[in-house]
Amino acid sequence: MVSSKHIPVMLNEVLKALNPRDGEIYVDATFGNGGYTEAILKSANCRVIAIDRDPFVLKRAEELKSVYGERFTFVSGTFSQIDNLIQSLVNGVVFDIGVSSMQLDNPERGFSFSKEALLDMRMSQAGLSARDIINSMNEHELADLIYKYGEERKSRQIAHAIVLYRTQKPIETTTELAQIIYSVLPKKREQIDPATRTFQAIRIAVNDELQQLKDGLMGALNITLPEGRVVVVDFHSLEDRIVKSFFTENSDKKIHVSRYKIDTLSISSESSKPFSFASKVILPTEEECTVNPRARSAKLRYAIKRKEQSHE
Repeated sequence: MVSSKHIPVMLNEVLKALNPRDGEIYVDATFGNGGYTEAILKSANCRVIAIDRDPFVLKRAEELKSVYGERFTFVSGTFSQIDNLIQSLVNGVVFDIGVSSMQLDNPERGFSFSKEALLDMRMSQAGLSARDIINSMNEHELADLIYKYGEERKSRQIAHAIVLYRTQKPIETTTELAQIIYSVLPKKREQIDPATRTFQAIRIAVNDELQQLKDGLMGALNITLPEGRVVVVDFHSLEDRIVKSFFTENSDKKIHVSRYKIDTLSISSESSKPFSFASKVILPTEEECTVNPRARSAKLRYAIKRKEQSHE
């Protein structure tokens, strides 16, 4: 049996939210190293269709195909195109948003400031790289990007330092960029690395991650059958705001029937909202955060499609 190299974040919570059942079809919209996919396939005699734009995952997809055969299908592409890539209606979709462990841990990908590599950060290995953006954007645009996508308060100072540095030479590597950031925000012990927010901002811009998420959520809604589930794990506030807003805007409001009864919430039968239920945020356990520090910032939300929702 093929096993994953790492356990994905909030695996038990994801399986509980998705609730895989025999004979049904599920989409793992962010395949990565296949952790969610394999867990779903093990939990029920179901099918999984996995999507990923990263060509580095193909070997792992082939491994799972050799084990699960017709129960597993891999599709290359971005999850923003999910309703075009998936030709059938499905019983559930799961997203694990953001950069994957296999991308962060491979120094050649240029995602991490802790490992020297050429600035890249492209999940698909196509289009503009981080190096292109850092060396071509003007100071004002760069400051806005770092503030908008990294929520970095020192964005103007960092952008100025970047532009000043590149008057001497192009910025080529991850560690080179990190040192420029440290000249504005010195590293301090037992604090989040000051390069984190800027690297996050550049990565989001390179991969158009926030628009990808918005489009992917709508696409997932379109292909999910009535009573199917859309499950999302995200890792920072920009993503979580999008997910929370999407589920809130597309879910029925719960109505209090009586304060004297247990389980007094009901759903309006006249609602035209596509989801009948959206969960409150679910957080990882303290035990998981201890074992896997990357889980600390994770949040899980899910919603269930209305029974009445039709597909035309």
